[in-house]
Order: sequence, then C-alpha cells, then structure tokens
Amino acid sequence: MSNDGFFSEGDRIQLTDPKGKMYTFTITPGKEWHTHKGWIVHNDLIGLPEGSVVSTSAGLKFTAFKPLLGDFVLSMPRGATIVYPKDAAMIVGVADVFPGAKVIEAGVGSGALSISLLRAIGAEGKLSSFERREDFAEIARENVRTYFGELPPQWSLSVGSVQESTTDKKYDRVILDMLAPWECISFASEVLRPGGVFLAYVATTTQLSATAEALKENGSFTEPLSSETIVRDWHHEGLAVRPMQRMIGHTGFLIVSRRMAPGVEVLARRRRPSKGAYGVSEE
Repeated sequence: MSNDGFFSEGDRIQLTDPKGKMYTFTITPGKEWHTHKGWIVHNDLIGLPEGSVVSTSAGLKFTAFKPLLGDFVLSMPRGATIVYPKDAAMIVGVADVFPGAKVIEAGVGSGALSISLLRAIGAEGKLSSFERREDFAEIARENVRTYFGELPPQWSLSVGSVQESTTDKKYDRVILDMLAPWECISFASEVLRPGGVFLAYVATTTQLSATAEALKENGSFTEPLSSETIVRDWHHEGLAVRPMQRMIGHTGFLIVSRRMAPGVEVLARRRRPSKGAYGVSEE
C-alpha cells in the first residue's frame, strides 16, 4: 500500500457516501465498481489524491480516502473475534511497544493485533506470533499480507502453544490474547528481560482474577494493574452537543505487569484487601 497521498494500483480505497456509509475495495486496472446508481471505473481513481470526491456514471458522489487501520480491521475477513481498534491502541500504548522491540504474541486470531504490533515495532523489531488453530493462522496470515502488501520479514507466525515453544532469546514484551493466559506466566517470566512488560487481554472477570493471582504467585512480576476502555462518541450540531445514545462499552480487560530482576523479591503489597476478597475465614 502506497503512502504518498495518491491512489495507485493495488491500493485499498474507501468510498463514503453523504449518509456516512462506507464501501471498500482494491483498485484493480480494468475493473469497475458498481452501485445502484451507476459505476466507477478503477482506472479513473489511479493518480487521484486522497480526499477527492468521485462520482459514478449516474452522478452519485463519494469521498475517497485510503482506509485507516481501524477501518481495515473492522472490514477484514475474520476467523476469531478481533481485538477492536480501541483495545489494540491501548495495548500498544500501555505495553509501551516501541520501534525495534522484540515481542512475543500468543492468540493471533484474525491478525488485527498483529498488524498494530508490526506497525509499532517497525522494520528493526521482531514479532513472534503463536496461534493454536491452523485455520485462524491462515486467515491472520492473509489479512497481514493484504494490509502490508507482503508478509513482513520481521514477523514469524507459528501454529502451536506458545508455552511449548523453546527460545534462548530475551524479549521486551509478552502479549497474550487467549482463554487461559495464567498458564503462560512461568513461560513469560523465562523469556522476558528484566523490566520487560507482560500484558494479557481477557474478556471476563474470572480470567482477570486468575491471571492476576498467577502473576502474584509467580514472584517474578510487579503488582499487576488492570483496566478496561470504554469509548463514547459525541454528537455536535451547532450548540446541540450531547453524547451519542450508542457507545462501545466493554470488550475486554487489560492486565499488565513488569518483570522483576532475577532473584529480587517483589515488595509486599501494603494496602488492606477488600472484605471477602479471599473467601470467608473459618473461626
């Protein structure tokens, strides 16, 4: 995909009508894109700058842009449920995924988070991804290929369980999107460098609790921090400014912790636990 602000052969293009409905396709010379009111010839799009207004043969107008990452992710083929753009952005930010970082990812699904991680680490980084299901891995592989135009050389995708893999390298980040991330805590402590970040993306409070307790019991990680991200759009028309009635609510929790130096004991938590947090004691 070219990034010079102009449309080229092979680019994804996103057309938006005056009602806000979006249509996405790949520019292919010789083809036509048809609507209920006329068509657009793909060749006529090549060379146009982003932000142009294009018309069908019957005069139906669209605004033309290349899709943003979030737009691409929401429209790409899926095998597993995707990590939504709001959560992918938080994962990259909260885990501090930086250019040149070496990252292990487990639970690739449809590849949405993989794309965000690959963009964040850049050409000098390394992303080692693991997915248990071959069908999901193939969908993810094709989505990554479509987005970047090729399979990035800094990316490896393996079919299998991450905790059963072997490596003598140290990683900067371990990022898990799986049903039982607590099963990978010991593995994460082995492959993370001191100061490295562990992050798990989970859907339920039960998973959140199990992962947090496993991190504490391992003894190699700082006190875990947990959060969720809720996004609410706003309507604004003149002085009429109000929140939209629909919002993107709970999709998942993030739980984050950092690898302590080898042999260093984690400082004990000093706050008092909530009443009933660990069950009812017997007297």
